Amino acid sequence: MHGAKIEVRRKGKVYTSHLLRRSYRVGKQVKHQTLGNLSHLPDHLIDIVRRGLRGEAVALARDDFEITRSLPHGHVAAVLGSLRHLELDKIIAPRRSRERDLVLAMIVSRIIEAQSKLDTTRGLRIETRRSTLGEMLELGDVDEDELYAAMDWLLKRQDGIQQALAKRHLVNGSLVLYDVSSSYFEGRCCPLAKLGHSRDGKKENLQIVYGLLCDEDGCPIAIEVFEGNTGDPKTVASQIRKLKDQFGLKQVVIVGDRGMLTDARIREDLEPVGGVDWITALRSPAIRRLFDAGCIDRSLFDERDLAEITSPDHPGERLVVCRNPLLAEERTRNREALLRATEVHLDRVVAATQRRGRGRLRGKERIGIRAGKLLSRYKMEKHFLTRIEDESFSYERNIASIEEEQRLDGFYVIRTKLPKARMKSDEIVRTYKRLSRVERAFRSLKTVDLKVRPIFHYKEDRVRSHVFLCMLAYYVEWNMRKSLAPLLFDDEAPMEQSSPVAQAQRSHAAREKAATKKNADGVPVESFQSMLRNLATLARNRVRSKGTEAGEFEMTTTPTGYQMNALELLGLAGSL
Repeated sequence: MHGAKIEVRRKGKVYTSHLLRRSYRVGKQVKHQTLGNLSHLPDHLIDIVRRGLRGEAVALARDDFEITRSLPHGHVAAVLGSLRHLELDKIIAPRRSRERDLVLAMIVSRIIEAQSKLDTTRGLRIETRRSTLGEMLELGDVDEDELYAAMDWLLKRQDGIQQALAKRHLVNGSLVLYDVSSSYFEGRCCPLAKLGHSRDGKKENLQIVYGLLCDEDGCPIAIEVFEGNTGDPKTVASQIRKLKDQFGLKQVVIVGDRGMLTDARIREDLEPVGGVDWITALRSPAIRRLFDAGCIDRSLFDERDLAEITSPDHPGERLVVCRNPLLAEERTRNREALLRATEVHLDRVVAATQRRGRGRLRGKERIGIRAGKLLSRYKMEKHFLTRIEDESFSYERNIASIEEEQRLDGFYVIRTKLPKARMKSDEIVRTYKRLSRVERAFRSLKTVDLKVRPIFHYKEDRVRSHVFLCMLAYYVEWNMRKSLAPLLFDDEAPMEQSSPVAQAQRSHAAREKAATKKNADGVPVESFQSMLRNLATLARNRVRSKGTEAGEFEMTTTPTGYQMNALELLGLAGSL
């Protein structure tokens, strides 16, 4: 670090500034970063700082200065700087406003520490700030009503923001990944909250459903909230309208799972719309019919693990049949474990019917209810044959049903109408498996980083805005992870598998990082949240000279080599 004296002459007057600066090198280029403005300090204190930087012994310096406040800063600078580098602030609104700054604050807060809106307010207020976020956005005091108003303001701009993201990441003919998830509610007042298929294991809670559109790399483009009892296929039509009408795409390929793009949705929602192609998979009953009709012959897989076939049940479609022996072994092992677990519970029912005395289980209805609950616990009803009498219960495995299901183990079928000239069989399988990138987005949204759930808002618009805020936060995080990959456990260059059917493997470099906890340069690697906590130790201090009110200035602590490395990867080394 060093001091700099700058003199500027304006209208015959000379203005002098004393700046505290740090020089650093990026490649062959030397850059300078201003850490603090010392111009308001008395001349004798500026002289003390200057002599201290030259390495001279300075007496009583500790008694001349005091730190009035110290706030974590590095993680805010990294996230907010990345957001601005992506120009997401300009996409949200081209001109700065109080509402836009509050929205940016909520996005950044969601990434650095996902909390309720009330707790976010406390972290932004002047007296209770937990970081420099409020200062960097010049928010002053904030209350929760302002945040709610900013959420309402954001929701009105959602369509325009998503159109801008689509224009940035999608072109005609793009692959679009689409999947659906759900999150549970605390409360029962929101019109969107309904009982439905809970992916959170919270069957007793109301929930909402939301569908996420991503580009082929998994970068989020748009999100839409539905009532909690909406089935996955029912969400498809609105996404097609969005892609065609709002985003203006004349040609698009949508990739969805087998429970999403069903026969009915393909027939009613996709085929009537020109320019929409699709890739999905068949469900187990349809695969079973292909076996029964002789369309699938195991000899097809003697040399390769995939084969393309056709079937009169699917006219005009290309069916790519895949066989994964490792998947077959896993499903067989899991089925056996579930069968044994179910048998343990059923043995207790048998014992209850043989118990002596008043505690004995009797009556067909009571025995049937007890046994039915236990059979449905692991969804093994079809694999057991039961016999219920008034005073007895017995069971045995349904060998025929087990063998019939086992025949399909390891097989799955990808379906599409894309011509061979546009996409080969191998690429069709690889494209379908990209849906795992949307699942990764849901993990980040729901559990790992952004914690969209549980949802406490009770107004419909607030729920939609909350989910949209979380998507925008994931957009920033997704891009930060991409830049920071050398310092994270994330795979920087995923391996191209020799076979698209084989289980995905991490690259050698990623396995080495996981084993040694260091990258190829010997630099420690960590998780995304750990890195943010590390950057948070980079603090901004408010310093003043004792005995004077005009001598207050801000000074940022010197970043470590690791912190500077992270900021350089984000392109923010000179912006602290």
